[in-house]
Amino acid sequence: MSAQQAAAPPTARLEGVSKIYETAAAKVVALDNLTWQVSAGEAVALMGPSGCGKTTVLNLLGGMDRPSGGDIFVADGNVATMSERALEQYRLRKVGFVFQFFNLIPSLSAIENLELPMLIAGVAADERRSRAERLLETVGLREKGFKRPEELSGGEQQRVAVCIALVNDPPIILADEPTGNLDSANGKIIADLLVDLAKARGKTVIVASHDPRVVEAFPRVYHMRDGAIAAV
Repeated sequence: MSAQQAAAPPTARLEGVSKIYETAAAKVVALDNLTWQVSAGEAVALMGPSGCGKTTVLNLLGGMDRPSGGDIFVADGNVATMSERALEQYRLRKVGFVFQFFNLIPSLSAIENLELPMLIAGVAADERRSRAERLLETVGLREKGFKRPEELSGGEQQRVAVCIALVNDPPIILADEPTGNLDSANGKIIADLLVDLAKARGKTVIVASHDPRVVEAFPRVYHMRDGAIAAV
């Protein structure tokens, strides 16, 4: 990590965070008093086997789930104590999500998929189209903007998904197994693209994966097991 990154204030910080899932059959402790932080502009990977807690960390940072205890500070707010209304705005404007299964709407073209979250955020029509075209161009897909997901390859669909995560210019990008459904060549493209978001755009990028291609691409990797995190 560079001296500049080291001096930057933490963009995401978990303090004493626990997450317990309870069912009729058992109580599962996904996280137990976890304290961890990622600084502004860092690209980090959380590695570990299924069930180790890495997706739970992303869901909590993204405001998609609430902790059983502890605090989650992102920028100038505590995600753990936000109201549901505040969480909706947080997810819309502060965090971009990239998932394993692309999550594109089949009936919409690539460019329309990009425009939808901007429409929800109240962005004007001309700006929506212009921003969507610029983003597609950055990933080499501007000429395929009017194709629907079924007309795109898996790698192309995931590149569109990364663009969707960026449309409202959030400071944080969270990606859960983003290369899980891709071949090695496309997996490397997506991993490199996510790392470049931190380098070129100053985004804080946190990826959860067990893909070794991610380890090779990311400058900082944390290994996760049984709800605990350690640097590799």
